[in-house]
Amino acid sequence: MRVVVAEDLFLLRDGLVRLLGAHGFEIAAAVDNAPGLVGALVCERPDVAIVDVRLPPTFTDDGLRAALRARREVPGLPVLVLSQYVEQLYARELLADDAGGVGYLLKDRVFNDDQFVDAVRTVAGGGTVMDPEVVTKLLGRRAREGPLARLSAREREVLELMAQGRSNSAIAQRLFVTEKAVSKHSTSIFGKLDLAPSDDDNRRVLAVLAYLNG
Repeated sequence: MRVVVAEDLFLLRDGLVRLLGAHGFEIAAAVDNAPGLVGALVCERPDVAIVDVRLPPTFTDDGLRAALRARREVPGLPVLVLSQYVEQLYARELLADDAGGVGYLLKDRVFNDDQFVDAVRTVAGGGTVMDPEVVTKLLGRRAREGPLARLSAREREVLELMAQGRSNSAIAQRLFVTEKAVSKHSTSIFGKLDLAPSDDDNRRVLAVLAYLNG
């Protein structure tokens, strides 16, 4: 599996390259700036990109914007964002794009290499990986307005877990309720948000985030 890594800090970039290499990934390119990231993604067309949000030249949201630009040129390019920050505007745009696998992890909440490698493989395979804190911030921004205000407290809990890519069974275990109850809550959520229910977990996540981006 071929990977492009974009991280401006040398030690972290080198650490990612070594970790991924030890788990059998091929490093197609490792870059430290946004223009270099776009070039590497378009030229190499890797199986997955691991991207920091804040890259040179401005150290703001260059990494995310570069990933979005590359996905326009290479539709379906899987992107895993690995950052210290939740950049809400472009994160919503990336996560609402159902063209390919996406993920958003916070650096200080990745606790072991197996967790990280599993996330990389999931995104490369077209799946969605979300840190719960990212989901909370993305949902919370508009929680007090629009259709989200219609949701009950329990429905909001289910929605947050759903947006993390969890199955109904996993949600039921987390909330100590039955799968039937989760299914009922899900049906209500989609009704209140004017979104059609689906058994495809990834599509459910993207539908919710697409709505939040609208």
